[in-house]
Amino acid sequence: MKTIISSIESFFWNLFNRVQFKDVIDILIIALLLYKVFQLTRQTRAGQVFRGFLLLIFINWLSGFLGLKALNWLIMNVVSNGAIVLLILFQPELRRALEQIGRGARFGHLSENLDEGSRIVFEVSQAVLSLSRRRVGALIVFEQRTGLRDFVDTGTPIDSKISGPLISNIFEPNTPLHDGAVIIRDDRIVAAGCVLTLSDNSSLGRELGTRHRAGLGVTEGTDAIVLIVSEETGIISMAQAGRLTRHLDAEALNRVLSGMYKHDKMTFKKAAGMIRDAFGRKGARE
Repeated sequence: MKTIISSIESFFWNLFNRVQFKDVIDILIIALLLYKVFQLTRQTRAGQVFRGFLLLIFINWLSGFLGLKALNWLIMNVVSNGAIVLLILFQPELRRALEQIGRGARFGHLSENLDEGSRIVFEVSQAVLSLSRRRVGALIVFEQRTGLRDFVDTGTPIDSKISGPLISNIFEPNTPLHDGAVIIRDDRIVAAGCVLTLSDNSSLGRELGTRHRAGLGVTEGTDAIVLIVSEETGIISMAQAGRLTRHLDAEALNRVLSGMYKHDKMTFKKAAGMIRDAFGRKGARE
């Protein structure tokens, strides 16, 4: 452990006192690797353990810097065999990561995978439109940056690839999970039959029932996006940031889903056009 701390201190000393171009490249590569590790372990037990281990290393360095010998000794003994402990704890995740590397799999975020994004947009839109035509109630929550683990724990774990037929079957009347909400995280259906917090908004119309109030409620405290299908009318609604947008048609539904799962890559031509338009608007105002 002392060797690790000494290496880190030596690295930062060289960084701030003898900066070279290769040091910048080195830092960028390390930052990219750490970012990919966080992406791979995000929302997993391994991710929590990894962040905890990094925190212990930082506390160990800080206690040594401040001269807190007792705390430094205690943490150093806890993490002295940290590398071996991490290998044991992360064995399943490391095996999966190596398999992905061997298959040439990308670690990029889902939004960068346009083919997968298009498939998800198609699957979800077809399922929602089908439920709407048959007037089958549905409540689908798309997790964004704010985690929804508290709500996920109230439902039944699914952990399945997004599939239109699966979504339709979950909300089929008289099935065990049809009354609750489906929660989607990235490209996975993580849980179904989840219980959401109802909105206290007194301005909502009386025609909006529990399903709409639950959809609004979860968006009032998080950045989630919710799709709601009315059981009485078949109307498709979207809830976001505590606001409800009703009467979504197929085109509007696709726009909402594409905003979450499909992003155009920024090209030089697009960037130049955006800059040109910005300066054009500024000149017009002047």
